[in-house]
Amino acid sequence: MRTILNVIWLVLSGFWLFLGYMLAGIILCILIVTIPWGIASFRIAGYALWPFGRQIVEKPKSGIGAFLGNVIWVVLAGWWLAIAHIVSGIALCITIIGIPMGIADFKMVPISLMPLGKEIVSTRRGPFDSKR
Repeated sequence: MRTILNVIWLVLSGFWLFLGYMLAGIILCILIVTIPWGIASFRIAGYALWPFGRQIVEKPKSGIGAFLGNVIWVVLAGWWLAIAHIVSGIALCITIIGIPMGIADFKMVPISLMPLGKEIVSTRRGPFDSKR
């Protein structure tokens, strides 16, 4: 089911969101000083391209540096990307089949606003994971 949702997501909005994150990452890397934010943008681009089967979790040791970095991120690129997620989420929710993808799009707004201090991890269990 994840693969089907990911393919539909890719066609309807994932590719365009991916391009937005890649453009933001390229611009931020060109500016040299903002390379850490460019790397974060590239990391999120992969998640925006293929989100189902992965989730966002807080890094346990992120602190004030991540917070200050996120403030700079919001000013440079975060609010544009958040608006893109909101607009595409509303467009996806217009159709019945797009509602799960629209909800997933709305769940990406927090990471588009504050990517530093977060990780993207797989929701699939490996062979050695505990069964809790």
